[in-house]
Amino acid sequence: MTSLHKPDSNLPGPGFSCSRAQFQQLVEDALAFAKSIGASDCSAEVSEGVGLSVSVRKGEIENVERNRDKSLGVTVYLGQRHGEASTSDFSKAALEQTVRAAYDIARFTAEDPAAGLPSLQSLASAKAANMDLDLFHPWAIDAEAAGRLALQCEAAALQTDRRITNSDGAGVSAQQSHFFFGNSLGFRGGYPSSRHSISVAPIASTPTRQGEDMQRDSWYSSMRCAQDLAPAEAVGRYAAERALSRLKSRKIQTCEVPVLFESTAAAGLLGAYVQATSGGALYRKSSFLLDSLGKKVLAPHIDIHEDPHQLRGKGSFPFDDEGVATRARDVVKGGVVQGYFLSTYSSRKLGLQPTAHAGGSHNLHLTSRLTQPGDNLDAMLRKLHRGLFVIELLGQGVNYVTGDYSRGAAGFWVEGGRIAYPVHEITIAGNLKNMFKQIVAVGADQYTLGTKTLGSVLIEKMKIAGS
Repeated sequence: MTSLHKPDSNLPGPGFSCSRAQFQQLVEDALAFAKSIGASDCSAEVSEGVGLSVSVRKGEIENVERNRDKSLGVTVYLGQRHGEASTSDFSKAALEQTVRAAYDIARFTAEDPAAGLPSLQSLASAKAANMDLDLFHPWAIDAEAAGRLALQCEAAALQTDRRITNSDGAGVSAQQSHFFFGNSLGFRGGYPSSRHSISVAPIASTPTRQGEDMQRDSWYSSMRCAQDLAPAEAVGRYAAERALSRLKSRKIQTCEVPVLFESTAAAGLLGAYVQATSGGALYRKSSFLLDSLGKKVLAPHIDIHEDPHQLRGKGSFPFDDEGVATRARDVVKGGVVQGYFLSTYSSRKLGLQPTAHAGGSHNLHLTSRLTQPGDNLDAMLRKLHRGLFVIELLGQGVNYVTGDYSRGAAGFWVEGGRIAYPVHEITIAGNLKNMFKQIVAVGADQYTLGTKTLGSVLIEKMKIAGS
């Protein structure tokens, strides 16, 4: 795998059709025109994305896709009324038509006291906006090479064991984009970024008395830089091993036992926490963690830290979607909520300060003060002792108003701290309020899934609905 050197930010990047300078001029033109027709405030963003995706199945190329997207989005404010419009046409006529469309929408919307641009003080400075977080590593790979890599990944899975008899395919994706954003308060900023991946989904099967047992699993590697991706063969073998481990799965009796979430599944618990403490859910009063600021909502040994300036992080941003400066912070300290996830709008609705989360959370790290360096997965299974080890969750059974949690699940039954056999077709249930406080341990087996990094998470007890 090779990665191109980072180009001059004022020149078109590999595959891009527009330069940063052209983007900046489009933003300046949109803002100037909006002001000329009567906008009290305005913002504009121009973006472009290009990429290549290749998928294979059973040793044959299935699809080769190239994508190219571009967009100009404008928000116009008339006092406390606002309108938004967008276009993929960068011509002067289309730009002016888009601005007028946003202006006309604003004219007929109701006034909203919370609407408006961020405060000047909250915006990122020019130096902060141009912080280099090492996010742009375009991948010099063509369709032929991407296809070979995907085939290697799938072949490694199929060759792992004779019981790997089929495949849902493998894929390689190379994506890169850049944008520029500005508003009438004087903020200007933008940067390029990239994200690449390798994935595969093998199927294992074995004869049974009832016919044939088939189990599917998958794995992938996704990084900003192609050189950081896991080897294609390693991705394939690990996906195959996961599928093989699920053969001869069985149901279990309904019970109430401790549950250990694999790190990839545990990321969903962290995601549920973010959702429940996000501004939109809070001001709409659709969260089970209303008024939780300064209160203990997780086990006292749990900390959550956010680092938006992590180099090459998938959730790294020098500023959010409104130009508000991002900062590292403790989200939870000793189980106590230190801050919410707020955009400018939601912060005004709640009477709080914005936290630079227009566009979502940044790099989150959930840790436990009880975790020891040797707390790998085997150690966590020993801590579980007897109960359920979950590796896959199904369905969307989370009620964010009440905290009720009910998901289909698959994994392994554990006895005496060791995996006894795989299980499937079960449902795990509880309430997130209780689950967060009943986190017994967090493993040292950290894994990063998207913008969330954490180890396996052990919950004291949950209800398991089985046969």
